[in-house]
Amino acid sequence: MHFYHNSQDMMYFLLVILPLFLLAFIVQIKMKITYSKYARVMNMKGISGAEAARNILDSMGLRHVRIQKAPGELTDHFDPRTNTLRLSEKNYSGHSVAAVGVAAHEAGHAIQHAEKYTPVKLRTAVIPAIKFSSWLYIPMFLCGMFYNMPWFCYISFVVFGISCLFQLITLPVEFDASRRAISIIEARGILDSSEIPGVKKVLWAAAMTYVVAFLSSLAQLVRILLLSRNNND
Repeated sequence: MHFYHNSQDMMYFLLVILPLFLLAFIVQIKMKITYSKYARVMNMKGISGAEAARNILDSMGLRHVRIQKAPGELTDHFDPRTNTLRLSEKNYSGHSVAAVGVAAHEAGHAIQHAEKYTPVKLRTAVIPAIKFSSWLYIPMFLCGMFYNMPWFCYISFVVFGISCLFQLITLPVEFDASRRAISIIEARGILDSSEIPGVKKVLWAAAMTYVVAFLSSLAQLVRILLLSRNNND
C-alpha cells in the first residue's frame, strides 16, 4: 500500500504538477515578453495610459472614478471600494501601446462595477470566504491526515473549493474587461487600427495567467481529494 501511494504521488507529479509548473512558467515568460515588447512601441496618437483611461471612463459617464499612479510594475488595478483606478507608473505616464491597453482593461473593470456585471457581484460575494478559507484549509487537512479523521480532510476539500470557485469566476471577469477595452478603443479611435493587434496580444497574454491560476487551484483541489480518499482507505 505504501508503494502504491508513492507510485500514485509520482504519477500525479509527472502528469499534473510538472506540466502545470512548466505551463505557468511559459505563460509568465510570454506575458513579460509581450508586455515588454509593446511597452517599447509608442502609439501614433501620443496618448498616455492615464489619458486613455480618463477618455474611456468619461465616455461611459464615470467621471467620478479617480485615476491615480501606483508604485511598482504591473500593479494596475481598479479598487471598487473607493472607485479608484490605479495604474503603475509606466502605464500611467507611458505613451506605449501596452500602457493604453492595460489602462483600458482596468477601465473595463470600472465599467463592470458600475453596470453591476454579474460575475463581478459573485466574485465580490466570495471574497470574504476566500480570506477565511485561504488559511483554514491547510490546518484542517493536516489534522485530518495526522489524526486519521477523514471528515476533516473532506471539509478542507470543500473549504479550498471556495478558492477554486473564486478563480473560476475571475476568468469571465478578466476576459470581459479585455473585450470591453478593445471594443471601446476601436469605437473611440483611441489607437490606430494597426495598433489594436498589439493590445490584443498584451491582454491575451495577461488573461492566460488567470487561466493557469485556475488550473493550478483545480489541480490542488483534486490532490486534496485523492489524499483524503487514500487516508480513508
